[in-house]
Amino acid sequence: MGFINRLLGGEYNEKELKKLWPAVAEVNELAEDMARLTDEELAELSVDFRERLAAGEMLDDILPEAFAAVREVSERRIGLRHFDVQILGGIVLHKGKISEMKTGEGKTLVATLPLYLNGLAGKGAHLVTVNDYLAKRDAQWMGPIFHSLGLSIGVLQHDTAYIYDPTANLDNASLRYLRPASRREAYGADITYGTNNEFGFDYLRDNMVQDLSQAVQREDAPHTYAIVDEVDSILIDEARTPLIISGPAEETEEVYRTFARIVPRLQQEIDYIVDIKHKSVSLTDEGASKVEKAIGIKNLYDPENFRLTRFVDAALKAHALYHLDQQYVVKDGEVIIVDEFTGRLMYGRRWSDGLHQAVEAKEGVKVQR
Repeated sequence: MGFINRLLGGEYNEKELKKLWPAVAEVNELAEDMARLTDEELAELSVDFRERLAAGEMLDDILPEAFAAVREVSERRIGLRHFDVQILGGIVLHKGKISEMKTGEGKTLVATLPLYLNGLAGKGAHLVTVNDYLAKRDAQWMGPIFHSLGLSIGVLQHDTAYIYDPTANLDNASLRYLRPASRREAYGADITYGTNNEFGFDYLRDNMVQDLSQAVQREDAPHTYAIVDEVDSILIDEARTPLIISGPAEETEEVYRTFARIVPRLQQEIDYIVDIKHKSVSLTDEGASKVEKAIGIKNLYDPENFRLTRFVDAALKAHALYHLDQQYVVKDGEVIIVDEFTGRLMYGRRWSDGLHQAVEAKEGVKVQR
């Protein structure tokens, strides 16, 4: 069994954790001191920590005190006190390693420790979640901890951004404690919650601006520290889908609708071949002849008709590979992509190369540019 454990890395894992337990003990030793401080004195600790960092101390030097302060404030503000194993998880995350936790073991609470510590540096700390709901919920839930300690919190959403403000929207449960703000302001906060798509697309857009004043992410110290929730999904599964920014096509809605009417008349295996593995559909010679007859041209593949082949391909894919309530849903007159890994709706995302328009034409909703 010893050999098997070594083979699977069990002993290595325990060995690495053993090195971190003394730091947990240091945090525990400070518990009584923190409990004696008033709320105002706890808030003043952040000022002291920042002064020490400016004087040359490292984040690791103030880690025990910072973690102990967060644990005390958390218990006072939201009624949750970090367990020792959660303190351990926070240390692991601060060191840039992966902390594996099961559902219900308090990932959201654990993240407050390294987020606060790294947020003290004033260079921005990001919490990357898997959807807008979690980004907003976690900021609302954990916001009282950071706010009490004097740190600002930004929240990115698909079409807007917020700053945590305990006086804002008290009568609206959905937006409680959130004040509308610019994306630049959200990125300028000490801690910013958002999804991988929002961070990713903002990065792409910032690299396309004509003037740096139009950029929203930090110019002074961007991308200094981030915690990635569900890291295996975001950095492996979802990373297989590239983030693409493209210009709008000029084709009219009627072109897509025309092919949406033609394609369902074609027969699979006779008029077109489907390759499920490579997600492709190709016309047979017989299928091409039927399309040519339907739109009144002699040769679909003549140079003068090259634009039409793209519409045929998109309509075929929309018909044969993309199905309602599987790859997408129709909601409020819009086609919304369903994430193939998580099953979540991906608002604001569109397929490229005319595919999204082809699906819209297929479903009879407004074809958008």
